[in-house]
Amino acid sequence: MQPRTSGRFRVLEGTREGDEWLFLDVDTMDPTYVTKTGHGDAQSAVDELEPGYRIDATIAWEDETPRVADIDVLDRTVIEFVDGADTVFDAAQETWRDARADGAGMNADVTYSTDGEANGVVYTFAEQGGERDLFGEFRDGMRPLEPLIDRLADGEERPFEVFVIRPAADPFVIVYLTIEKGGLLADTVRDTYDCPRTE
Repeated sequence: MQPRTSGRFRVLEGTREGDEWLFLDVDTMDPTYVTKTGHGDAQSAVDELEPGYRIDATIAWEDETPRVADIDVLDRTVIEFVDGADTVFDAAQETWRDARADGAGMNADVTYSTDGEANGVVYTFAEQGGERDLFGEFRDGMRPLEPLIDRLADGEERPFEVFVIRPAADPFVIVYLTIEKGGLLADTVRDTYDCPRTE
């Protein structure tokens, strides 16, 4: 009998060579790299995954190769990574300026629509010195986005759209969580950073 493991995972795009998903265990943050093909009866469900989905999954280990045996999508939040952005929107600049004024490495602020309704939360994180690559840590799952998503979900209904942005000329990384998936704000961010929706 094939060994199996079950858990709850956040799905990210794999960054290693090859066409694969990174399943990041939301409790332990342990990574499992799963190819995008070869999953038998579960293949159609795997084909529908998008970066950012939160899933319950059972993984069967065939000859030490992880294959998805069963999968259930719990949260259709999507996550986009934008590297080398030429544009930094005003709310992120202001949040970063406030962080610097306070001598803090991280800051957060709520953004609002023209009607005064909360429509997102923006975080700025100071880039780390030396060999650390904060943007890469978010992208590879070494620094989880889960706590930020869960914090927003305490008061808002999932799914969200999350954007992780590294400006080309500024020493910080932006994490912008937009409350309404497919909403005006999320569409505006996508248009600004040329990352069209794929689902």
